[in-house]
Amino acid sequence: MEGRRVRRFNMGRARGQHPQTQTHHSLLPIHSHSNPSSPSRLSTTISCCYCDFKFWAFNQPLFHFGRSHSQILRAWFSIGVGFGLTLLFSISLILIWELGRALNLFHGSFFINLFSTFSSSFSTSVADVACIFVATMVSVSVHELGHALAAASEFVQMEYVAVFVAFLFPGALVAFDSESLQPLSCFGALRIYCAGIWHNAVCCAVCGLALLLLPFILFPFYIHGESPMVLGVPSTSPLSGYLSPGDVIVSVDGVPIHNVQEWMEMTALINELALRGRNHSLDVQGFGINRIKGYCVPNSMMEESKQIIGDNQSSCPDDLTAFTPLPCDHTSILDHIHPSRIEKAHCLNAKNVVKLNKCGEGWAAITNGSNCICSQEESCLSPVQIPGLIWVEITYSRPYYLECLRVRRKSFVGPRISDSMESNCGGTFVFVGDVISMARSVKLTAYQPRWAFPLGTYLPNVLERILICTFQVSLTLALLNSLPVYFLDGESILEATLSHFALLCPRKRRKVLQVCLLWGTLISILAFFRIMLYTFDLCS
Repeated sequence: MEGRRVRRFNMGRARGQHPQTQTHHSLLPIHSHSNPSSPSRLSTTISCCYCDFKFWAFNQPLFHFGRSHSQILRAWFSIGVGFGLTLLFSISLILIWELGRALNLFHGSFFINLFSTFSSSFSTSVADVACIFVATMVSVSVHELGHALAAASEFVQMEYVAVFVAFLFPGALVAFDSESLQPLSCFGALRIYCAGIWHNAVCCAVCGLALLLLPFILFPFYIHGESPMVLGVPSTSPLSGYLSPGDVIVSVDGVPIHNVQEWMEMTALINELALRGRNHSLDVQGFGINRIKGYCVPNSMMEESKQIIGDNQSSCPDDLTAFTPLPCDHTSILDHIHPSRIEKAHCLNAKNVVKLNKCGEGWAAITNGSNCICSQEESCLSPVQIPGLIWVEITYSRPYYLECLRVRRKSFVGPRISDSMESNCGGTFVFVGDVISMARSVKLTAYQPRWAFPLGTYLPNVLERILICTFQVSLTLALLNSLPVYFLDGESILEATLSHFALLCPRKRRKVLQVCLLWGTLISILAFFRIMLYTFDLCS
């Protein structure tokens, strides 16, 4: 996350001072441009621990806009004052809680929980790094635009905008002339100080609303919520070789899947069922689910399997899977299919078996499943359960393959397409293993393009990632600048707020301010180190 020095001015401090305590010093080595209207529109400052890049191109446009709409902007940023003070008070209470947590007085950590929530959404991939960079630029620009417009509405002329790197941390700032800040009232100064936080909060709201409306915005070009589409399958994924980018997951164990959330929830349910004791069953969403899944296998296929396995019925060739008959007596099913109790097994090709009718009570899509629903010419067979591994059926389609597009067009006007060509456009395969790691190993999206066009598959996912990342970065900036610590907006907001307390003399107000800032900075540093330790523990 970025480090920021957004304390550009302050009543009673450098660059913007109260008339009674005017001094002239800078918190960081900032070079003031003497004549912004001169031909040189750019300037840089470089030192051992700080460098910046200043420009003056936005001075007049922003000042003219803020002065022309001063009444509306003042009302807008007055709302931001209420929000900023509320957030400052709330974050101060959270810092007290963090101090108590460090002293083992309370349980739980707000900052660690927030960090774990944000960090779980990102990886170290190039795409995520680019997303964070774009989100940071947007969030910083929105923050600084808030300060600049608030100052312009108070008729305060901006000196310059600068982007900087201080102690390896990037940031941005807006600088103002100290003389133009002196006539401001305390509430007018608060409007400027709280403007950045307020704009970051509004940015979060806009991103959240855009995420909710994104399916409607993209509706003319994308189908949303029909079935999740595969965006990527790493070579290390257990589904590598079975699924590829552009494939659509239709169902899992016969249950239709409409989005990524249902995909994760269904695999979690299947995993939960497998982890239950072998003598337990689970009733989920009205389904009485026993963990046994069976198929109605024709007796002729079973007879052929006997010739394949010969006298050894305990093992099968690599390309075949062991199946055992399921009795109608439910009380003996679980023991009957356990590998150590198999008396009779049939080695069958799983690709052919999954095309048959289902039996047993292990299918969530069958509400009244039974082991005795097969015809007289069929038997209900179940795959032999291997401890630690779970049997899952995944049905998929390939609607965007060129061959499959031709098949879909011919299916409406032409003769019947061959089964081999249809099988290339989708099918069902069986996964046996850890379903949780399997589900997380593929990258999915809930959007399907209505037409196949280059890079169109990835556009909704990119927009979603940018919106989510911008929301998180903007929220982080708002929280950081609300902290009562040195050099951030919280210092200026706290100082301007204390100036309203007439019962305190200026000397006592300065002492209260320094105590609050000192403790706020120390507790914030403590929380930062706790986050770092938490990160190291996760990495180890």
